[in-house]
Parts: sequence; structure tokens; C-alpha cells
Amino acid sequence: MYDLVIIGAGWAGFNAAQKAKELGLKVCLIESNQIGGTCLNHGCIPTKTLIACAKLFSLAKKSSNFGIELDNLRVNLSAIQEKKNQVVLRLKQGMQSELTGIEFINSPAEIISAQEVKINDRTVKAKFILIATGSQPFCLPELKFDRKKIISSDEALALSEIPRSLLVIGGGVIGCEFAGLFSALGSAVTIAEKMPQLLPSEDRDIARKIEVIFKKKGMEVVTNAEISAFNLDNYTKVLVCVGRSANIHGLGLEKLGIEIKNNRIAVDDYLKCNLNNIYAAGDCTAKIMLAHYAAYQGVTAVENMFSDSRKKADNLTVPVCIFTEPQIASVGIKESQALACGLRIKVYKFDFRGNAMAQIIDETEGFVKVMVNQETGLIIGAAIIGPLATELIAPLAVAISAGLSVSEVKAIIFAHPTFSESLLNALNKP
Repeated sequence: MYDLVIIGAGWAGFNAAQKAKELGLKVCLIESNQIGGTCLNHGCIPTKTLIACAKLFSLAKKSSNFGIELDNLRVNLSAIQEKKNQVVLRLKQGMQSELTGIEFINSPAEIISAQEVKINDRTVKAKFILIATGSQPFCLPELKFDRKKIISSDEALALSEIPRSLLVIGGGVIGCEFAGLFSALGSAVTIAEKMPQLLPSEDRDIARKIEVIFKKKGMEVVTNAEISAFNLDNYTKVLVCVGRSANIHGLGLEKLGIEIKNNRIAVDDYLKCNLNNIYAAGDCTAKIMLAHYAAYQGVTAVENMFSDSRKKADNLTVPVCIFTEPQIASVGIKESQALACGLRIKVYKFDFRGNAMAQIIDETEGFVKVMVNQETGLIIGAAIIGPLATELIAPLAVAISAGLSVSEVKAIIFAHPTFSESLLNALNKP
């Protein structure tokens, strides 16, 4: 008998397995597809690799601003795709090397009891089972994927040609990233969002800024959009990015009576399902669909299974990183949330035009915005749009997690000239 059987080797399942190994447990990790799950194979890693290539092309096009003359620039998409594939392969090999001491089985699985999992013709037993099966692109009933013209993010990552024109349905994180990517590579991009702003869950000022920037880049942005208003014949490709749905089918959950709510596995504060011995983590719980949050859930679930002192999976200081150009990142409470619950806040803001390094590398679009509790002086939220925003958000996440005040952060010496000193500059400008 295993101590733990994990179904799904994405970021939640893989990190859960590593934690279980660290605790000296006997672990079986099962994956029906490829190790690394969505993040490594169809999400974070391939997407950001393509975006990095597109950014380099954009930088090369403005090289004359730096006194560098380049001629005959062109995009070799097959070489870019090969670069992406090699990055994924190297990271996959790295993950596989970490499986020493863990039994890894590449196969579909079905849970047949609270302590039994069927793998092909074999049944394995375990003290605990962790479901970490991830998610897949959500399909609109009125706009089903044909995988040729109407595509999901999965197909968009593997295109062999850059679309002449691209309609992106959905202006959330995935939609905005792909819109920026293909615009940079030369597609005529239209992005349509049914809500009043792009990135509906993000700070309002950030959303307004990225819309302005997208339009400057030549993209058409349509908010309050209705799909029926678009003639799909006018576009080479239609990319549907309206969210993701949990992978919960084919696991035997219904037969066992595992509770499903809103097409996700229902878990308590400790990540336990309604049946003892069975836990769930990551996108299949649909709480926060981010790889780093999935990893946190996976580790927490294992700790709760095998520890006498269980802890709630309630850390909501989760950085959100969006790899548009410029980048966007946020953490903690948003200004609109604070105002809605009557919290008295002070908003600090600094424009990257005033940052020396931003001027040096000619990336001055954007700002840092920090929300502070007016009564306590504690930093409670932050949003950034600008160069290296996804890196700059980390110290602000630390500040919020550690309960640091404005005065405590201002006492830190930030190096000059760097982007990081923009955080200090922001706290000097309420």
C-alpha cells in the first residue's frame, strides 16, 4: 500500500509528490498525459517563451533608438516554435529527474474507493488520494472549437503560420497575452471583451492603461462586446479565451459521490473532499487558477494529510502576473475592493517615466500603484504595469505577507539605477 496516490502531474501534483517524498512517504504519481500539466505543456512556459521571442523582435525593430542599425528583420516562426519546444523539453527532463524515489505511472486513472485507484488492469491502494487533474480551455456552446479556424490557446501555441488577422474572444489574462504576442509578430489583432474593461478582475487604472497601450500598438479593442456582432469570415483565426474548466470527468467521482460544485471539485478549508482520505488541489478545485497557487495547494494538502496540526489553505496573498508588453502584476487588495468594504486607504503612485533605468532602456510606459491602510499604515495591495512588473511584485507580496508598513519599506535601501527603486519612489508620492 502507498501512503499517497496522486492523480495528475501538473504543478499541484508534482509539488505534492515532492513534499511527500521529503516526508519519507511512499508515493505513486499518475499522469494520463505529459508530466508538467498545463503549465509546462500548454500554458505558462510555452506562452512566455513565445512572448519572449516576440519582445526581442519588437526591441530589434526599435534598435535605432539605441544607435544600432539592423536591416531585413523577419520572423522565423518555425525557429521560434523550436525554441519553445526545446525550453519545454529541458524543463520536462528536469522534472523527470526529480521523480527519483517516486513511482511515476503514465496512464489514465479511476478512483474506485476512498483508498483504491484503478490504473488500466491494475488496482493500487493508498492511505490517501490527491486529485490534481488541472483544467482545460473552456468551450463556448455557440463557438465550439474546430481546432482549425476557431481555436483555443492550445492550438494557438502550435501555429505554423502567423495569422494575417486574429480575433481574440475574451480580454482576460490569456486573451491579452495572446493578443499582444500575435500583434508583436505582425497579426492584425482585434480583442473583444464582454465586460466594460479588459482584465475585468484587475485594477481599473491598470485596465485602462493596457487598453490605451494596445490601441497605440494598432490593435482594435472592443469592450461590452457581443460575439454575434463579429463576422468571423473577416478573420484568419478566431482565438477563444474565455476561461478554463476543471478536468473532473472520467475519474469516477460521480460513482463515489464526491461533491462537485459549479463544475469543480468541492473541498473544505483544508483541501479535503467530502469523502475522508481524498483531497484535491490545483485548477480542478477552480479556486485560483495559477500554477504557483496550485503548488501551494498541493504542498498544503500533503501537510494536512500527514500532520496532526492541520492548517487552512487560506493564504490569499497570491501575486497575479500577466505577460503582456508592458507586463502587469498585482497582489493583495485592489483599490475598488477596499472602497467597496469601506476601508480607508491611501493610494501611492509613481510613473515609470520618472525612473532612470526605464529611460535608459526606453521602456517608460506604466506605473506602480500601492494601496495602504490609512489607519495602520500597512501595505495591503499593489498593482504594477510596466517593465519587469512580474518581478517587481515579489517584494510587495513579501511586504503584505510580513505586515510591513510604509515607513518600514521606506527604510530599506534600494539600488540605483534600478526598476526596483520605483517601489520606493511610489511610497514617497501619495
